[in-house]
Amino acid sequence: MAPLPIKVYGEEVLRQKSMDIENLDGKAAQFLEDLKLTMLQARGLGLAANQVGRALRAFAIDLSQFDVLAEPKVFINPEIVDVGGNVVTAEEGCLSFPGLFQNIERSDRATIKSINLDGKEYLFEASGLVARVIQHEIDHLDGVLFIDHLTPAQRTLIKRKLTRIKAGERV
Repeated sequence: MAPLPIKVYGEEVLRQKSMDIENLDGKAAQFLEDLKLTMLQARGLGLAANQVGRALRAFAIDLSQFDVLAEPKVFINPEIVDVGGNVVTAEEGCLSFPGLFQNIERSDRATIKSINLDGKEYLFEASGLVARVIQHEIDHLDGVLFIDHLTPAQRTLIKRKLTRIKAGERV
């Protein structure tokens, strides 16, 4: 296992729509383990495959951030089945935007359909912060960044920070 370099704002792969993983062979399994390791070493709540340069439909989340007994989990070919509950505004950050945090509106409940490493389909229901992280990561898989949820005025206010991130600086 080896950590992978995390792509930052400005890298084209972050805007690409991810492709389904068709073959869960040893090479795919190794990549998914490396993705999970990269997320853990970066101390992220989640990390999508395109954030490490691969436009594949997969992401990892660190469930131990929410439940000390839970293990990090990888989702393969995830699709949102349902979002609901209340719309909540809360602060979000992103490993591809080091040092940038913004208030983003998201539903506080989400259900996704995914497959596991054995190729079996399952449903995963989440609420609260876990639901937020899942929606954020699925956005990545669709080429949507969390700053896309901001108003034009809000984006104008962070324009200088975005320029610094693109230049490789932490804000």
